[in-house]
Parts: sequence; C-alpha cells; structure tokens
Amino acid sequence: MNPLLEQGDLPDFTAITAEQVVPAVREAIRMGKEQLKALENLPDATWATFVVPLRQVTRRLDRVWGVVNHLMGVKNSAALRAAHETVQGEVVEFQLSLGQSRALFERWQLLEKKASTELTTSARKRIVAAALRDAKLAGVALEGAAQQRFNAIQRELAELATRYSNAVLDATKEFQLLLTHESEIAGLPQSYRTIAAQSARTHGHKEANAEKGPYLVTLDFPSYYPFLQHAENRELREQVYRATTLRASGTGYSQKWNNWPLIDAILKLRREEAVLLGFKNFAEVSLAAKMAPNTTTIKQMIAELAAVARPAAKREFAELADFAHAHGFTGELKHWDIAYFSERRREELYNFTDEELRPYFPLPKVLSGLFALAEKLFAVSIRQSVKSVPKWHADVEFFEVFDNTGKQIAAFYLDPYARSGEKRGGAWMDVCRQREILSGDGSTTLTEQIILPVAYLVCNGTPPVAGESPSLMTFTEVETLFHEFGHGLQHMLTRVDEYEAAGIANVEWDAVELPSQFMENWVYERSVIDQISGHYQTGELLPQALFEKIIAAKNYMAASQMLRQLYFSLLDIELYENANGGALVGAATDGETPTALSVRDIQKRIAADYTVLAPLPDDAFLCSFSHIFAGGYAAGYYSYKWAEVLSADAFAAFEEAGLENPATLAKLGARYRETILGLGGSEHPMAVYRKFRGRDATIDALLMHNGLKPNRQPVP
Repeated sequence: MNPLLEQGDLPDFTAITAEQVVPAVREAIRMGKEQLKALENLPDATWATFVVPLRQVTRRLDRVWGVVNHLMGVKNSAALRAAHETVQGEVVEFQLSLGQSRALFERWQLLEKKASTELTTSARKRIVAAALRDAKLAGVALEGAAQQRFNAIQRELAELATRYSNAVLDATKEFQLLLTHESEIAGLPQSYRTIAAQSARTHGHKEANAEKGPYLVTLDFPSYYPFLQHAENRELREQVYRATTLRASGTGYSQKWNNWPLIDAILKLRREEAVLLGFKNFAEVSLAAKMAPNTTTIKQMIAELAAVARPAAKREFAELADFAHAHGFTGELKHWDIAYFSERRREELYNFTDEELRPYFPLPKVLSGLFALAEKLFAVSIRQSVKSVPKWHADVEFFEVFDNTGKQIAAFYLDPYARSGEKRGGAWMDVCRQREILSGDGSTTLTEQIILPVAYLVCNGTPPVAGESPSLMTFTEVETLFHEFGHGLQHMLTRVDEYEAAGIANVEWDAVELPSQFMENWVYERSVIDQISGHYQTGELLPQALFEKIIAAKNYMAASQMLRQLYFSLLDIELYENANGGALVGAATDGETPTALSVRDIQKRIAADYTVLAPLPDDAFLCSFSHIFAGGYAAGYYSYKWAEVLSADAFAAFEEAGLENPATLAKLGARYRETILGLGGSEHPMAVYRKFRGRDATIDALLMHNGLKPNRQPVP
C-alpha cells in the first residue's frame, strides 16, 4: 500500500515518505499508459466514453504528483528532492505523450464536431477548445526530429526550473546574520527581537532569548524586510540588502549557486520551443492561453499606468530624500536606505508603526473575522474541522466550508507560518481536490457522487512565540492572507461540475488573480477591521485613531510600488518576446544589423525608464525571480496588474452600491459568487466579468484606489 496512490478522501501526510515517491509516480504512469491504449483505439468518442475515462488518467497523476510538488514547497528535504528529480523527467514525458497523441487529438476533434449533442454546456465547449489548443501547444502537430527535439526541450526545462528553484531555496537558507552587539540591534523593535531570538534557537543557538540575544537575520521575508525597515546600523542594512539581490547569482555570499547560466538556458530553450510550434517568440506561446490578446495590449496597459505612476514615484523619492536629509542623513540615498527612511517618514506622517498594529491582529481573530466576511458576502460558513485530518506539520489547520443550508461544500488546509530551510518563501493557494461529479453524464446531483474541492492555503507569516503570544500579524500579512483566501474562494465556491473547468481550472492565467486581489480591498473597511481585530491581551478593537492612520497611509509610496511592478512586468515580456538564445536582439536602426544585448543589458534599459533609483551594477534579482523562470509566470507576470485592474473595478461596484448596506452587499455578493467565483473556467473570463459588471474594466478604479488621478474621467 503506497499512501500516494491510495489517498482516499485526503492525502495521509503522516504516512507519506520520500521513498514512496518514485514507485507511486511510476505506477500512476504505468496505469495511465494502459488506459490510454484503449482510449486511443476508440472507434468513436463521446463525453462518457472518452473524456471521463481520460479524466481518470490525468486525475490519478495530478493527485500523486500534486502532493509531491506540494511537499516540495512546504516540507522540502534532500531525500524528497532526489526522488522528485528521479521521476520528474518521466512525468514530463508522460504528460507530453498525452498532449502529443494524434489519436487523442483526433477524438477531441470528433467531439468538437458533435457540439450539438455532446457539448451541451459552455463548460464542455471550453474544455474541448482548451484541449485542442493545449495539444497544439504540446507539439501534437510536430513530427519526427522536430517532435523529439520539442520533447527534449520540455524535459530540460522542467529540470532547469527545479534546479533554479532549489538554488534560490539553498541560497536563502545559506545566509545567516547573527547579531550579538547592541550596535547591531539598535532600532529593532521588541517583537522583531523576540522572533529573531527564536530563529537563532532553532538554528542551534540554544542560549538565545529576546532580551540578550543572539538574534538571527535570514533571507526569509518576515526576517529580512523588517530588518531593512528598522535597523539603524546602515552597514548591516547594506549587507542584508545586497544579499537579497545576490541570491543564487554565483557572487558574494552566494558563490555556490549561480542561476545566470540557467536563465540563459531557459530563455534559449523557450525561444526554440516557440519557433518549433510556429510562433515568433515565447511571449506569443504564453498568450495563446491567456486573456490578454497580444503583447501590444499589455504594453499599452503598462505604459498608461506608468504615465501616471512614474512622475508620482519621482516626487515620492524626492520627498523621501528631503526627509532623510532633514533628519541628519548626509549623502545620497541608496537602496538599503529606502525601506528604513520610508518607515521613519511613514511613522512621522501617520504616527504609527507596524509594531503598534501587530497586537491587534492575532491570527485566530483575523481568521474569525475573515470567515465572517465570507459569510456576509457569499452566504457560507467556515469552521475548523473536528475530524482527525493528517497534516504535514503541527502548525497546519484544516477547515470545512458549508453553504447556508448547512451542507458541506468544500474544505481547506491553512499553513500560516514561515519555516526557514524547508518551506519556500511567498504565499500561494494550490489544489488538493478539484470539484467533480463522478457520474458519466454529469446530470446527477447526489452528494455522495460529488468530489468536494479542497485547497491548500500557504503563507509565510510571523510565527507565534511559544508561551508568550499567538501569531501577531503585520498588516501586510493580513492582506496576504485575504489574498490567498480569495484564490481559495474561487477554487472552493465553483459551480462547475466538470473536473477540467472547475474552480481555477481552465481560467486564463491573467484572470486568476482577480478574486485574490479583490479580497485585499476589504481590509481597509472599518466594518471588516472590527471583525478581524482584537488585541491579543485585552480583546480591544483596533482604535479608530489607528484605523484612520492606516487609511491615510494606505497609498503611501503607492506610485513607487506600482512602478516597481510595472518594471517587473515589462522586463518579463521583453525577455520572452525578444530573447534569442540567452541574448536579446536590440532594435535595428537605419538598416543596420540588430545588436545582441545580454539579459542584464535589457534589464538596465527597462530599469532606466521604470525605476527612480537605478539597480546596483551587480544587481542579480533575476537570479531569484522564480515566478518567471521556475514558476508559471513566464511572459505572464503582467497578469498581476492586469487582474488588479479587474479587481479594483470589481470592488468599485461594491463601493458604488454602498458598503454600509447589508442587503445590497448580499445581493451583489451573490452575483459575484455566481459569476466570478462560480463559473470558473466554464466561460471566457471577459464574458464572466461582463456578466458581473455589465461592462469591461478600465484602469481608472485602480489608479484612484492607489491615490493616483486618472488621465481621464472614470466610467460612471
């Protein structure tokens, strides 16, 4: 019995070991190959005889490989990595065989021709269209040497992505700055010292305590960023900042890991892949399955937002420099000064700190308020499960979701805290179980024949301090939790019963961030603050004076933050639109031959127009930009801003309806649930959005939410 293969309703994380990965994956592939033979020899194709059995093949491997990848993110180990590496190529090979099977492709085509009888719902039509599109993108039309080369590229890209990601994780783990002298900890708040001392203890300094130290700074975000915000020691700020930009770059402290060659190889291979498929570049491949029609439209959005953000960001930097000089700083502001003086200026302007807010946002209270908001808007209730559910770590909690009749409709795991060394940074939602009706014709509504959706919600928040306090969240961590919960809602509240289009499945990548970013807006509403805040010692709600300061500070440095995201977005597009084997082709002038530019050259060119303070000469943030080199955001990072335009416009609908009107909110919430959350990948996201909003989105709501004045009047 292998628990990866025999998962039951939920994976048994207490029984799964690295040694089980290879046999489980190989058995899932073996069984899949056997079933594929029968499907490829079908004389005809119907939904029941072709799609449903094929679904069983993909679901089995999805579950096994999905758990393995989940554990790679939350409980990484050398043994797990080795097992993952052993079979990753075989998984890629099998997935390619699915996408490149001419026999399967022909049966999808047969189904397409039977639209009137077999494709009776929009979900089924979209599933077939996506299957045909994905088969073409998987190289189904390639033959002989071209297909062999395409397959080799896919295997190599999967291996490179894993190597890239592991290098970032290892380089992050490698850096440890131990603080032992008073001059090194000056300015660091007590809460930070407590967490840093706890980190030191977990890394072998058993004598560490909050009062005397020593204190450990790591490159995990909850550790390094507050250090940059508060540490008075400028030399140490510089050391930590440089370390963040040199991760996995082969230089500085990170000499053992060098992702630059991997970046070149990834760009070269993806360019070659695109040409094999008949596209000009990989950006075109990426957009073939996205909401945005082309890179011109994306660049237009970026340019329109930058036209407003750029001059405002320059003003913000000038004001910050003036502030620093007025408070005794001499010389020019450097990168390691920005967070520090931004925090000092924010404290002076708004007279509060993140540390003042932390006591009011203990995780249990934030969760109860978040769940109350979901109940008010979407008529669901959420309760911690009383069942004994196997988990991968003691910090993990399991929750169940019920509709307004008391029937369970979904569930989710929550893994809230950072764990240096075994858990990758950032925050994410992933799929554990996808909603699906098990019957062949999809007509039944019997509960026992429905697989309920289950999500993984993973954050890297501040952990509790044993015996002293629960997890006390920064306001940013609260926003992040709301963000990931928004993803979870789309996965869990889907109304689609087809596995391939339920929840976030088959939702275009640049639309999938809409529900997550939409949820972030609610943390700035007083009624929601009253639900999610409560001092961990007294229960006192966040005082109105502090709330007003949060609102006043909401758009502090907003233009700078927006310009930074636009910089990343355009750089990503340019890399994948113009990359030519690790170099970039510059524009030709007056008939001259285009000049070859390195990745760093193109970064500098874009940075010149999209940053106020130019990157350091040795800046290597691309070596840890996992989103576009080891994640799913290649030529897709723009989707954060694309979806943010949608989410701001969607939230504006609630503002226009009146946030203080419960009946109106419930009505609009129901429409949002039925469309944005409920329809999943069953319809094109543009059509889904129009069903909710009645029109297309504009950038105006996003600019106004960021305190920036649109260049035109907003849509009435």
